[in-house]
Amino acid sequence: MDRNGQEVYLTAREWAVSDCLLSRPGGVISKEKIQDALYSFGWMEGNTVEVYVSRMRKKIGGDLIAAVRGFGYRLVVT
Repeated sequence: MDRNGQEVYLTAREWAVSDCLLSRPGGVISKEKIQDALYSFGWMEGNTVEVYVSRMRKKIGGDLIAAVRGFGYRLVVT
């Protein structure tokens, strides 16, 4: 992945979140769908989705992933 001309390295779990968000750019992806994508990696805690979204925001920019309160997240498309 590339951000402002610099390579960004994502973990496998971050890629899973990225794949979910990229499946519907600008569309809302439910937290449950993201959880399902992460579940294949094994045990998860209640805040696993939030942890990985937070990590991705730090790597690619917080302005690119928007929270949709009570539902999930969306990739901001400009």
